[in-house]
Amino acid sequence: MAEVRELSRSECETLLRRGVVGRVAVAAPSGPHIVPMNYSVIDGSVVVCTTPYSLLGTYGRDSLLAFEIDHIEHARQRGWSVVVRGRAEPVEDPDELSTLVRILPKAWAAGRRSLYLRIPLSEVTGRRLGEGWDLEGTLPVRRVL
Repeated sequence: MAEVRELSRSECETLLRRGVVGRVAVAAPSGPHIVPMNYSVIDGSVVVCTTPYSLLGTYGRDSLLAFEIDHIEHARQRGWSVVVRGRAEPVEDPDELSTLVRILPKAWAAGRRSLYLRIPLSEVTGRRLGEGWDLEGTLPVRRVL
């Protein structure tokens, strides 16, 4: 059995900055939901873009959210996970919005998205299972910095 090791804040942030797709956990009246999202890490926050009337747009504004990225290698029984928790706030500054439009990855799903949410890196935790591997090198898709 492999031991679980906590990732440092620096390791977590490196993985977050290199990733492209993660999942946002949001609480709604019908219960918790997990929403896959393209994202970027900008100025100490995870930033996502959604439609204002989506599940995330409706219940995520000014709410405590969790954001998670991970990678699992089932055959080798190893993997890692990074979780960010923070209170989401809508981005409303016009200058900042014009920058985000240019730098955020384009959504894969059809539809117009105009609500940008910032989740500050208030609480960042990470764990890995297994040894002898390069965390960054295992990213299936990674952002080029």
